[in-house]
Amino acid sequence: MGYTLITGACGGLGRAFVWTLAARGESLFLTGRSQERLLELATEIRSQYPSVEIKCFPCDLTNSHSRRALFAFADENKLVFSRLIYVAGADIQKSFEKYTEEKLVFQARVNFEGAVSCMRAVFERAPHDGNTAILTIGSVSGIYPMPYFALYSATKKAIEQFSSAVRTEWKGRAKVTCVLPGAIPTRDDIKANIKTQGVWGRLAPLSPETVARRSLKAVKRNRRRVILGGWNKLMRIFTALIPMRVKLKLIARRWIKTEKDAF
Repeated sequence: MGYTLITGACGGLGRAFVWTLAARGESLFLTGRSQERLLELATEIRSQYPSVEIKCFPCDLTNSHSRRALFAFADENKLVFSRLIYVAGADIQKSFEKYTEEKLVFQARVNFEGAVSCMRAVFERAPHDGNTAILTIGSVSGIYPMPYFALYSATKKAIEQFSSAVRTEWKGRAKVTCVLPGAIPTRDDIKANIKTQGVWGRLAPLSPETVARRSLKAVKRNRRRVILGGWNKLMRIFTALIPMRVKLKLIARRWIKTEKDAF
């Protein structure tokens, strides 16, 4: 079996995928922005699972030169891929007028361009035997347009649609699944935001470990798209018939209260 490339490997959700697959004895190729954090993570894994094959290479996924260097390293080490888990993303949240050009480009590239680039590169280095798995992390925030979270929700919708289209192109050669989780309590700012959501905030979130486990199950079953969490599925059902103008007004009223930029 080939290597699994995990982007955003040092983040909360990325680490959950890393540890889940390490426990299964799978070979891992880890990337993130910090070489120091990658090496620390690799050392932790090897201390508990010494037989697991691990490769690490830092990459700025918003930069095409950095992405080329990532896959040049893979080629130099003759890595064959069996899976991609694209976790990396930026959940910058604020009114669009407050974005700088730098932040706009950063979020759009890491959430969408980086994912598309890695999907192509992994597919090129996979056996095309129908067992290659491509897993992208969308979001329930991409189900509807979200004022004050507009760029994030748009990029998450884009990766969902792109994954669905490529899934058809690669039928019989690779499995492609996009999962749509809700809030995941990883960083402190996300945990604080969840607390402001009252009852829904207590019921809807899933732990990183649960998201990782259910996501891997979804791609194994070759699902096209999966909304994770019973409460998030109910939200989709209950809001489906509400007129879009009403949904947009309700979403704007809720999300205008929160602003975050952790990147």
